[in-house]
Amino acid sequence: MTVLRLLLGDQLNPQHAWFASVDPDVLYVLMEVRQETDYVLHHAQKILAIFAAMREFARQLQAAGHRVRYLAIDDADNRHAIPGNLDRLIGESAATAFEYQAPDEWRLDRQLADYAHGLGIPAHMVDTGHFLTRREDAAAFFGLRRRWTMEPFYRQMRRVHHVLMEPDGQPAGGRWNFDAANRKAWPGTPAEPPDPRACHDHRLLWQRIVAAGVRSFGQPQAEDFRWPMNRAEALLQLDAFVRNALPHFGDYQDAMSRHARQLFHSLLSFVLNVKMLSPREVIARAEAAWHAGEAPLAAVEGFVRQILGWREYVRGVYWTRMPAYATGNFFGHARRLPHWFWTGATGMNCLHHAITQSLEHAHAHHIQRLMLIGNFALLAGLDPHALHRWYLGIYIDAFEWVELPNTLGMSQFADGGLLATKPYVSAAAYIRRMGDYCSTCHYRQADRTGERACPFNALYWDFLGRERARLAHNPRLAMPYRQLDRMAPARLDELRARAATLLSRLDEL
Repeated sequence: MTVLRLLLGDQLNPQHAWFASVDPDVLYVLMEVRQETDYVLHHAQKILAIFAAMREFARQLQAAGHRVRYLAIDDADNRHAIPGNLDRLIGESAATAFEYQAPDEWRLDRQLADYAHGLGIPAHMVDTGHFLTRREDAAAFFGLRRRWTMEPFYRQMRRVHHVLMEPDGQPAGGRWNFDAANRKAWPGTPAEPPDPRACHDHRLLWQRIVAAGVRSFGQPQAEDFRWPMNRAEALLQLDAFVRNALPHFGDYQDAMSRHARQLFHSLLSFVLNVKMLSPREVIARAEAAWHAGEAPLAAVEGFVRQILGWREYVRGVYWTRMPAYATGNFFGHARRLPHWFWTGATGMNCLHHAITQSLEHAHAHHIQRLMLIGNFALLAGLDPHALHRWYLGIYIDAFEWVELPNTLGMSQFADGGLLATKPYVSAAAYIRRMGDYCSTCHYRQADRTGERACPFNALYWDFLGRERARLAHNPRLAMPYRQLDRMAPARLDELRARAATLLSRLDEL
């Protein structure tokens, strides 16, 4: 008798209960399939990182005594679809049962549920054991309330899991949220910590991927590849972050600079999302640093909020709202992405740096994604579904359960405010305040109109003007609408004309 167990590319957790003992009657299956490389155009490093980690995971399972069947991207008998490969492997192994871990993406969840339902052998889905909540917990917490916000959910998570809490049930330091203290621009010191990640040579693997016909974009950097391959490397990265970067993470988590690629960010989202690390151990490690006096409370709380709060919250939004959530387009935006989304070749210095960095490293931090790229996309009326596919493809940590709510909800307000309390838009002043791009930019940050005026300025005021009927009632936008109302009609006409010119030649900006 053989139980065939499927492992997906984001289920690389060696501590899962499945692996607690070796059973010769269990066959683990991992597969590299065009179904997964091709559903959107992916960054080369994303494909490389997942395939390299999958291969290393299979090797470690075999070394521990488990039976493993691995289908490589160029195997002659690879049918390049999960159901087709499962059909063949179940037949070859004479499997008497099929098991799989709960997928994190709706499309795979539906595909495997339908497949399991049609099998002629017993089929069973088990939990990944990764998240701190179940899919339905957020919906149960909010009940019938139409308006969800992360903060009450986050506080409840702190209480339930007793994270950064005092014995009397109060939050550590007497405050739930230190966000207001974590919005400093980076002056250049303290220095950005060195990248602690090991280098790998994946040139042979990359050659096989290309020869198999897989399309991608971005730079593979296969000869000097930095993304972790296994849990041991991920743990070393976690240790280095807590020791060298976490003490300053809070102050500069929203800062941007053309002189620093990662600043004090952990770059742990990839290893978390493929489950090399668990959120529990990452949170515990950060909290221990605060207890030991190695990192200030504001920094630790800000980091914990991203994982215990936001990460679990957006997952709850995803599973509650799908599949309809993916169709949202509140503003009806439909413009195509400018060509420089694929090259970084724009005169807007901030976007040039953020997109070029993304193409080179498959990563940009959350403010670059939200307040540079996403901000521009929303102001310019770019198609949010095209933007969603771009984000899902370019970022190494982008899996739909976390990327889709962040893009359609938080970034583009395409869900009409189900996730975010306001559209996250700004003119150039915010970018100048939080970054150092403006001083060397082709465009002038302080100018609103004129050929050299920063495009963010006219596009910002034009967006507020054209969406007044939808947004003017939002209390968080009261101040900019008061400013808009005080502008002279002639000034408004100039801004609208400048915005129209910009929108007519987005490829040339």
